[in-house]
This record gives sequence, structure tokens and C-alpha cells, in this order.
Amino acid sequence: MSRFHEPQHPDFKRLNSSIDFDRRLWPQDVAQSRAHAKMLADREIIAREDRDALLAGLDAVERELAEDRFAFEEDDEDIHMAIERRLTEIAGPVGGRLHTARSRNDQVVTDLAMYTRERAREAQVVLRGLMQALLARAEEHVDWPMPGYTHLQRAQPVYLGHHLLAYFWMLARDRARFAFAEREASSLPLGAGALAGVNFDTDRRQLADELGFERVSPNSIDAVSGRDFILDYLNAAATCSTHLSRLGAELVLWSSAEFGFCELPDAWSSGSSIMPQKKNPDAAELLRAKAPRVVGHLAAFHGVMHALPLTYNKDLQEDKEHLFDAVDTLELTLAAATGMIAGVSFDRERLREAAGDELIAATDVADLLVRLGLPFREAHGIVAGLVRTALDRERPLSGLTRDELAAHSETLAAHEQEYRGVLRQDSWLESKVSAGGTALARVREQIEAARGALAEHD
Repeated sequence: MSRFHEPQHPDFKRLNSSIDFDRRLWPQDVAQSRAHAKMLADREIIAREDRDALLAGLDAVERELAEDRFAFEEDDEDIHMAIERRLTEIAGPVGGRLHTARSRNDQVVTDLAMYTRERAREAQVVLRGLMQALLARAEEHVDWPMPGYTHLQRAQPVYLGHHLLAYFWMLARDRARFAFAEREASSLPLGAGALAGVNFDTDRRQLADELGFERVSPNSIDAVSGRDFILDYLNAAATCSTHLSRLGAELVLWSSAEFGFCELPDAWSSGSSIMPQKKNPDAAELLRAKAPRVVGHLAAFHGVMHALPLTYNKDLQEDKEHLFDAVDTLELTLAAATGMIAGVSFDRERLREAAGDELIAATDVADLLVRLGLPFREAHGIVAGLVRTALDRERPLSGLTRDELAAHSETLAAHEQEYRGVLRQDSWLESKVSAGGTALARVREQIEAARGALAEHD
């Protein structure tokens, strides 16, 4: 019997169905159902022989799903109903007892929490691999000079190891965000029922322990209507993808003939359909392009949750596609980034040549004047004039004569040898002695800190 007089319209059935994408939740749904059946028997809500029949039936369903032999039917609205249908076909009418003291509302959100917790944990594992690759390459290139940029213009020299470690620390923060998402997905919704709890004395703590949840959700309304843990994952994924996009952008630039700083591995590059000479940094470009896709899922799901009345609404079905695609996209791009960083080769001479542009020592010259007693703003103006003179006369800063220096600053002319000493390339790098700076001693300290950060999670 049904309360409806008319069958569902075929287009509504397609709109309402989630089986095409939520079927990936079957491992979580089977595990949850096993735990639920055991708890029902332990609380004497169902008989032990019913529990045994349910567990045997779930084992059979799991084998079919794992071996891709599960026969989905047209009327299977979602993976949860499909599993229950097949369980009842295998175990008989006892299959209908599994849904005792459980609603699809708390069942679905529990599966999602388990899935999100697992993927947040996996993200931390994969991130660690990329962080290890970055650290290894930073150690290999700890003292390789390169130009640092602002506005994509040469600004100040840094060591390549220092630059690579910038991404290490970005990813360390990403890992912490995924750890937070994992913790937030560790509150058990199961037992909340449709919204108000259930009419049976269930043991939610037992369920939490068996399913690996740290705690039981304290409010049944919040349990079925909350999707914060998905937002937390999407937020972490969006920020991480944005970091990967920045890495990808630099790899694209650096591997171009105009920069010539590096060559990407063949395994992560593509050719051209018409130009045989081309080696395209397609994987790095896709790190850029995939990031807004993940950010879009975060924004879109905020839109789903915005002003949504409590408790369960069908709007919440939209959580899955945003989450699933973000998971797939992030894990694939992390693998690509790790492969490129592990295999990229750098051109030391090209980097050194670019870092040897004396104009990027301008700040060091200004700081010399500060040490000689001038206010920084006055020193800045003097050095700007020196740069203009050097450019106009097509000479490096070291090519300016004493008289030309004196035309801008008698103080600088009086300390000509110190001025020329500042223009030595090793001076520019090793003068950055502040904590976190690019002086070699500071970079080596940073490497040790990075090793420690990785060891904390071993």
C-alpha cells in the first residue's frame, strides 16, 4: 500500500534518484548495517538468530558489490535502498528488521561521515608524500641561487631550497585542515532517527566504538541536518587545491624557454598534435585549472546549506556530488603534483644567471646606506636614482664610477668598497639572516624544522 494515488513521474524519478553517484558509499553502508544489526541484538531489540541471518545476508551482498556482480534495478533510488532490497531477497523477510531503530536520514549522514573521515585521513597521507618530495628536493637544491619575484618581476635572490620549502609549509597547514575535518567527521549521527531520536533503547556508544567514531552526536536534530564536516573537508580541499594551482603555475613558467629554470618529467608532460617539437606542461596546467572546480564545490554546497530549515530536506542530497568530485579531483591532482616534484630537473646555471642580475641587489644597497646612518626612505630614493642611471647608461650597478655614485650620495662614494662588496652575489643571499630568511644557515634550520614536522605524524 502507498499513500499516493499516482505513480511517480519518470522525470521526477530521475531527479530524485542518487544511485548513479552514491553507490560508492556501499562499503560504509554495509559496515554500518553490520554494526546496527549487532547492536539491535545486544539490546534485545531483535533476536540473535535474526542478527545472524542479517549478517550472513550482508556478507553475501558485500561479496556481490566487491566483485561487481550486484544487480542494480531501475527502482533502486539510492545505494541504501538497493542494499536493503537485495538483503531481503537473500535473507527473506528478516531483512526488513534491519531498519528497526534507524531512518534513512541518520543512515545516510552516518555513511557520509564515515566516507569523509576516511578521505580526510587519506588526504593527510597523500599530502605527506608530497611534503616529503618537496623536502627532498629542497635538500638537494639547498644552496642553488635563483631570483625571487614580486609582481612576476625579479625582486630579491633566494635559494631554490628556500623557495621549494614555501610549498612545504603551505601543505603542512593543509594537512592540519584535513586533520580538523577528520575530527569533525568523528561524531556519530546513527541513532538520531528521522530527527527526534528513536523509540528503542539503543546503544549509540557501542555503534560509535565499532564504527570508529570518537563521540556520539549530542542532538538528534543537529545530527541529521548537519553537514559541517563536508564543508570542513571541502574548505580544506579548496585551500589545498589553490596551493597546488600556485605550484602548477610556477612549474609552467619555469619550464618555458623564456625562463628555462627546469624541465618537467616526460611522464607528466604531453606532446602537440601538430608541432613535433613541443613538450607541454599539461599536468601542471591542470593543477591550475582544477583548483576553481574544487572551490566551486565549496561555494555551491554553502549555497545548498544557506538558510536551509531544520531538519532533513531533500536539498541535502546535493552534498554527495560536490563531495565526491572534490575528493576525486584533489587526490588526482595531489598525485600529479607529487610526480612532477619528484621528477623535475632544474638548470643550475640558468637559475644562477637569472639570480645574478645586479638590480635585485638594490634593497641591499639601500640597507647599506641605512647602516651608514641614513633614514630608509632617503636611502630608497638614492638607490632608485642609481638604478635609473645604470639603466640609462646600460651598465650594471657595479659598473658605475665613483663620481657617478657621488652624484647621488657622497656617503656612498665614501664607502665605495663596501658598496661593491654588497654587489657580490653571495652577499645578497647570505645577508638575509632573519628567522625564516634565505641565508643558508636559516634554510638549513628550516629543513630541520620540516623534518620535525613530518616526524610528528609518523
